[in-house]
Amino acid sequence: MRATKILSSEVVAKAWGTLTEYTFQYSKLSGELTEITREVYDRGHAAAVLLHDPERDTVILVRQFRPPAMINGGDPFLLEVCAGVLDGDDAATCARKEALEEAGVVVKDIRLITTAYGLPAAVTEVLSLFIGTYDSKTQQGGGLPDEGEDIEVLELPFQVAFQMISSGEIVDMKSIVLLQHLMLERFATSNNLSPPA
Repeated sequence: MRATKILSSEVVAKAWGTLTEYTFQYSKLSGELTEITREVYDRGHAAAVLLHDPERDTVILVRQFRPPAMINGGDPFLLEVCAGVLDGDDAATCARKEALEEAGVVVKDIRLITTAYGLPAAVTEVLSLFIGTYDSKTQQGGGLPDEGEDIEVLELPFQVAFQMISSGEIVDMKSIVLLQHLMLERFATSNNLSPPA
């Protein structure tokens, strides 16, 4: 394993999350030591869940305002799976809580698909991705107004949601990964292959 070391760190900004400037030292492939300075954003780890009703083959997605999309000149109201920061919960508990708060859905069965970095070049967040089953909405959903959430809840046929990836209507990475995983599972089952791990 190559040598790595944090030489210095300085908090640049702290509000919703913490932006810190670090200077790192690491050994290159050649063995030579090098230094880089990067800003790293930390707001904790998170969980996301694709809500799927296998009986009706529907999924529930949520649409909410996302400032970075607006800054990039795109539609800032992104269609996504339910997700949120762990805030001290384990990942599965967080996913269930976000499904209830955002979509008004009680998750029945939940399974972890993967845990991964979304933007490892600049963000510390590790995201746990789940697929959860549901059979009804128990309350309105829409998020927590005291947290500034104003969330639209949509229930769609799975195939319609999946096609929204190629049409550009779904551009959120975690949602794309989970929808594609569900499609891969179907492909594997219909072709008598082992489902993806």
